[in-house]
Amino acid sequence: MNTLSSIDYIIFVLYFILVASYGYYVYRKRKTQEHDSKAFFLAEGSLTWWAIGASLIASNISAEQFIGMSGEGFFVGTAVAAYEWIAAVALIIIAVWFMPVYLKNRIFTMPQFLKTRYNDTVALIMAIFWLFLYILVNLTSILYLGATAITGLVGDATAGTPEFQNILHLIMIGLAVFALIITLGGMKVIGYTDVIQVAVLIIGGLATTYLALTIVGDKLGVGNSAIAGFKALMNDSPEHFKMILPKPAATTGTINTPLNLDIQKWVVLPGIAMYFAGQWIVNLNYWGCNQYITQRALGADLKTARTGLIFAGMLKLMMPVIVMLPGIAAFVLYKHNALPGFSGGKDGAYSAILSFLPSGLKGLSIAALTAAIVASLAGKLNSISTIFTLDIYHKYFGKESDEKKLVITGRYTVLAAAILAILFTWNDLLGIGGEGGFTFIQKYTGFISPGVFAMFLLGMFWKRTTGTAAIVGVVLGFVLAIFFNNYAVGIFGKETLLYTAYTYETLGKDGVAHAVTEIPFLINMGWSFVFTVATMVGISLAGPKINPRAFMTDKALLKLDNRTIAMIVITLLLLTALYVKFW
Repeated sequence: MNTLSSIDYIIFVLYFILVASYGYYVYRKRKTQEHDSKAFFLAEGSLTWWAIGASLIASNISAEQFIGMSGEGFFVGTAVAAYEWIAAVALIIIAVWFMPVYLKNRIFTMPQFLKTRYNDTVALIMAIFWLFLYILVNLTSILYLGATAITGLVGDATAGTPEFQNILHLIMIGLAVFALIITLGGMKVIGYTDVIQVAVLIIGGLATTYLALTIVGDKLGVGNSAIAGFKALMNDSPEHFKMILPKPAATTGTINTPLNLDIQKWVVLPGIAMYFAGQWIVNLNYWGCNQYITQRALGADLKTARTGLIFAGMLKLMMPVIVMLPGIAAFVLYKHNALPGFSGGKDGAYSAILSFLPSGLKGLSIAALTAAIVASLAGKLNSISTIFTLDIYHKYFGKESDEKKLVITGRYTVLAAAILAILFTWNDLLGIGGEGGFTFIQKYTGFISPGVFAMFLLGMFWKRTTGTAAIVGVVLGFVLAIFFNNYAVGIFGKETLLYTAYTYETLGKDGVAHAVTEIPFLINMGWSFVFTVATMVGISLAGPKINPRAFMTDKALLKLDNRTIAMIVITLLLLTALYVKFW
């Protein structure tokens, strides 16, 4: 049922006008650079450290966090915060060691890095890989999750009905158009409008969390303050406040049994093991080898880039409060039958909490959710445009293209990518809803992450790595990830020295229980990475001791100023305190 009031719509419209007007203002200021490709794709030299940090967070925090991570908070609890908190350490590593390599060698795109360090073949393979990944996994999941959540709040039809689908499609198109308006202005417009977007999503997100906690306190009869509500959450469901999940017995879990739930949780977040495997690969690959993210910092000087990255890491520490706690609150309310109309599906947890919010605040929360979705869509679209235009079109089809032609091609690419994403998301052709939004993105990104990260890591820091090893590595990493995910259990069994596979039952769309056997995908990712690195090292040992394309290091660039050191120390101390509290 539609529960939005006039004030909710007014707040949302004001948010839209604010972002669009500021974006147009920034665009007019850079009108003289309208056909400058470096300005359009990278905003070269024009983003401040705080704009870089805010843009990183605005682009990262999207529907997959608000809806997906809140859903995992509902299902698992604080253990899912590892994705956010380990990211803070990953950003420090990227700032200190990766950025000097990129900026010293004037790297503007990730395929350019691969071309410079290895060869054209590696660069082309990965450019195509990234385009498919960004369009078929990232854009589609952001659109689907975001449109589904907003439809549930503003629509007046029941999920699954034709009326609901019609509203969903309209909102999907609306989100895509909003993102296009921002993206077509170029990276500088995206970067500076992201400052507003991140402010809206933090303010709206914190307000939602505050109200969720007060509702919990009130419903559980412990007082209507946020602190009382948080204490009630911890007392009522202490198992939801453990970072390290206990390992379940390796027997089959059946529907509606505690073991079945424990196995499903473990498959997604396999306790301490994930910290020695996929968790680091996920974060270092995402934050350090990902055009969508690194693009914000590649146009800045080293000091600005470093400060922006570490600032983003500090902001990441607070993100679970915004995107995870509402999910835990929904779990406790649902457990006490205080969420009428909620079916218990984890991707609906955030929307269920928003339905409690009063007029005005609900509009602000929807604006925060929209800000997260649109900022991420804009960032992804710009990255797709950058990779296609600079690394494929300009190199293979339009070698003589001038700056104006490149910018126009980039804009057409943005439009084409948005249309493709809508087509694939229209009736959830990829099954995002059944997989669970957050898990869908992490799992399928994980198919290429091991090979990509191995290729970047060895390429940066081992001068002997060869182009042949890189090609083998990226293909092998992909093949191994598929092998561990789909075939390893059938060949080697459920229990080996490398892994333990688990069988659990889940309800299919037909309402019938189906048995699923799988190895936790973060473990799969870890072993895929290990075997890929070993193979690449073996191949490279057959080549010269120093590859002619190897990057030369400049130790002077590794020196940190006092401000950077202070920010790093503060981040690590806060992170340590969080893990001590919730271990």
